[in-house]
Amino acid sequence: MNWNWLNRNTDQILSWLLAHLWLAALPTLLGLLLALPLGAIAFRYRWSYAALITVAGLLYTIPSIALFVVLPGILGTRILNPLNVVVALTLFTLALLVRVVADALDSVPPPVRQSATAMGYRPIRSLLTVQLPLAIPVIGAGLRVAAVSNVSLVSVAALLGVPQLGQLFLVGFQLDFYTPIIAGIVLCLLVAAVFDTIILVAVRLATPWTRAVSHR
Repeated sequence: MNWNWLNRNTDQILSWLLAHLWLAALPTLLGLLLALPLGAIAFRYRWSYAALITVAGLLYTIPSIALFVVLPGILGTRILNPLNVVVALTLFTLALLVRVVADALDSVPPPVRQSATAMGYRPIRSLLTVQLPLAIPVIGAGLRVAAVSNVSLVSVAALLGVPQLGQLFLVGFQLDFYTPIIAGIVLCLLVAAVFDTIILVAVRLATPWTRAVSHR
């Protein structure tokens, strides 16, 4: 490691780190918000499950670099606009989480849903106050995968010139210099670890009954 190079470029690296953080975090949150209603629809209306899951699966197979290139023409933005990255990764997150949400809701024991109905809960109220809270651990596990995947995919946008930690890899390859590459890998791993920890803590806080059961 060339520490002198890192010291000289600290400000630039921090700027790329901050850009990487929001470019990975925002699509993860937006994808989750969009996947929750679509997953609920796929769960409640079983005839829609196959169609939604198939479309989501096909969407997830699109190469990220291709989507980054195509989206400016669809959105009317410039190719360097970070909005292209946000939209592309939101679509990937949505594609990944739709099935997760549907299957998480399906994992809620039928007697629990039946009990909520017997207590007079309407479908929406039952979904929001009974089924969705119990599905949080499964959804959280899927969200962890999506978040880490987004941290990795953001780096691909460096090929188009979008500033973030992926620029460190380009600099390293162009200069045949390993320090930027190692720094980029380490920082991406740290960002992924931070995201994973935040999601784990959020799931734990949102499901206090799991701690009560484990302490018995």
